This record gives sequence, structure tokens and C-alpha cells, in this order.
Amino acid sequence: MRGIKGILFDKDGTLVDFQATWFAIGEMMALKAADGDRARATALMEAAGYDFEAHCFKADSVFAAGTNADIVALWYPDADDAEQAVLVKMFDQVSAEQGSAQAVALPGSKDALASLHSAGFRLGVATNDSTSGAEKTLLSLGVAQMFDAAYGYDAVANPKPAPDSIHAFSDLTGLKPSEIAMVGDNRHDLEMAKAGGALAIAVLSGTGTRESLTPMADVVLDSIADLPAFLAAGQD
Repeated sequence: MRGIKGILFDKDGTLVDFQATWFAIGEMMALKAADGDRARATALMEAAGYDFEAHCFKADSVFAAGTNADIVALWYPDADDAEQAVLVKMFDQVSAEQGSAQAVALPGSKDALASLHSAGFRLGVATNDSTSGAEKTLLSLGVAQMFDAAYGYDAVANPKPAPDSIHAFSDLTGLKPSEIAMVGDNRHDLEMAKAGGALAIAVLSGTGTRESLTPMADVVLDSIADLPAFLAAGQD
């Protein structure tokens, strides 16, 4: 782990408690898509990856790993391109406003970020949420001042699992991809790391499981609360 100087974080499930933050918002958006039909809204939630029996979002599902454009395409298959563009804009606005307002920080995440920032690591966010949603969430959590950049799906030509955000962060900071760690809770985070030449660090604080993440990860941690000590040990 020697030589890591920058860290890109996924947002939901890595910095933010995915389950606590997004169920109510997803249900509200599903009800709108279903014109108030509760049974239809439940079916839409299940199709996008919510497991009502387990009361959680499934790993690597559209909800867990996709963009708002992916959700719109799934929930509004008959909408044409122009209609879908309008819906995506609306979903982006709702998720940015409600997601940031209701964001629940994962335990230990703020202290971990403060420690990493104080140690001189360059910090960024790479998410398949919108850029506005990412920026608003960092402000809501009170950690925005520690970050150099936030890259949503709409800030790059190709969102995760493509490596565009790693390239953009590398260009911004002057760091080589090999000096960057990508931290996330889903396979698409780790796939992006591998594609971009960055260190792939998996965390178990979101929707991914040890079984789903280990094959793609260079290391698996319980959460980013463990990251400062892990990276400090790697620098010795």
C-alpha cells in the first residue's frame, strides 16, 4: 500500500448509510412512477433491487450501483428519449435535495476523513449519483472542505465501472493512478479501480458482501473507519 497519496470514495454505502438514507426516497420516487399504485410501486422497488423480506438493497442492483438514468430506463420503458431526459433531470433534483437532506453518515466516517485529510491525502468522491447530489451531501455531512472534487455520473463521459473518474482525479491532483485508492461497497467500484490502475479497497458498510467483493478487491475492510490505520501501516 506504499505510495498511496489520494483516495476516491464511493458515496452511498461508503460515506453514507445506504439503507437508512435511501429507502424512503426510493419508495417516494417509485410511488410517483406508479401513479400512486402501492402494489405497482412495490414491484418497481423490487425490480430496482430492494429486498422487502430482508429490508435492504441488494448488492450490485440498479439501486445500489446504477445511475438515475438507469432507474428511469427501468421504470419508464415506454418513455422516449426526450421524456426520459426530463425524468432523469427530475430524479437528479429529487435525489440531490432529498438524499443530501436525509443523508446519514456511517459510524466513524467523519473522524476517518478528518484523519486522512490531516495526514495529507487528497480526497475525492466518485459516485453514480449526480454531481450535485454528491456535493450537497458532502456539505450536509460537514466534510466538503476536505475534498478536492466530487464526480457524479454526469461529470464524466462514462460513469462507473468505467475509469473516467480516476483519470479526472489524476489529472486534477497530478497523482498517478497507482497513487490513488478507490474505496467502495459494490463491485462496480472495484471494477473501476482495476480499469483505472488504482488500488481497489472494498468496504462492508454498504450493500456488498465479503463474498461478492473479495474476488475484485486488493483488500477488504469493515468500513472506512479502518482506513487511516490501514494506510498508515502500509506507509511504514
